[in-house]
Amino acid sequence: MAIERIVDTSVNAGMSPSDGDVDEQQIEVTLRPQSFDEYVGQERLKKNLRLSIDAAKKRGEPIDHVLLYGPPGLGKTTMATVIANEMVTNIRVTAGPAIERPGDLASILTNLQDGDILFIDEIHRLSRTVEEVLYAAMEDYKLDIVIGKGPAARSVRLDLPKFTVIGATTRTGSLAAPLRDRFGLIYRLEFYTPEEIARIITRAARILESTIHPEAAQTLSTRARLTPRIANRLLKRVRDYADVNGDGIIDITTTNKALAMLEIDELGLDPADRNLLSRIIDSYGDQPVGLTTISALTGDETTTIEDFYEPYLLQIGFIERTPRGRRATVKAHRHLGKPLAEA
Repeated sequence: MAIERIVDTSVNAGMSPSDGDVDEQQIEVTLRPQSFDEYVGQERLKKNLRLSIDAAKKRGEPIDHVLLYGPPGLGKTTMATVIANEMVTNIRVTAGPAIERPGDLASILTNLQDGDILFIDEIHRLSRTVEEVLYAAMEDYKLDIVIGKGPAARSVRLDLPKFTVIGATTRTGSLAAPLRDRFGLIYRLEFYTPEEIARIITRAARILESTIHPEAAQTLSTRARLTPRIANRLLKRVRDYADVNGDGIIDITTTNKALAMLEIDELGLDPADRNLLSRIIDSYGDQPVGLTTISALTGDETTTIEDFYEPYLLQIGFIERTPRGRRATVKAHRHLGKPLAEA
């Protein structure tokens, strides 16, 4: 099974990653599980996918198109790779913003083989013209292209191999309904439990050849915002601290000191999270406030607030959505030590 990444060269033209960035990317790849047995959590999703994969392999067909959605960092890209491994097929990886024109998509599709998987991250960011080409490709395995210009232009229909599209998105509501309807398997990735995060941290430490005590793994699991990507990031930062300020062993003392230096509290909130909540509370108390107003208060984009900060704050009950806007809850007031204003 081969993984081929299709890079949007227009984004990074003239830029080359530093050696440190390359090393970090290589570490990230090694931490990704390669099979369902290695993949911790998402048990209901794995059970349903196993059934679909076993049925497809028994019939000798590619698996139906799959749409994975949920907050960032929960393992959508990793799950796509696991599906390809379980199907014993090739996967090509790209992203919605990288496919700018129908010709870009046509070039990718015509280079696929029977059974290949095309993984499109941020699929909601595909342009409408590209989506229209993708409709027929996903449903009928046909590709309509126009040759020539003006009166001499003519349409040609090409046959495509039987392939599978796996789309990933953090904003399923932004996906066009006709495109969403082309996916036969649609699944949401849920937040992980602290116990699952602790298992992920322990596994990652073993791969990184670091010794971590169970108490340290448990502490990190409560600070990782129930998200594997953040858990792995914290583990690597604590490992750095242990290597520089200790003997490399990640124990509870080293972990607490590293987290204190990173200013991550017992619920996993960092300075940016606390700043967002403080701005809302200081300016509006427990009253609802609009998303654009929150964006103006914090200086963050509305999409950043919706996709990165808000899901976890909603999960732990620190923010509440109302018809009039977002509202900081009593739990948020108490956590920040900001008493509710009396009526």
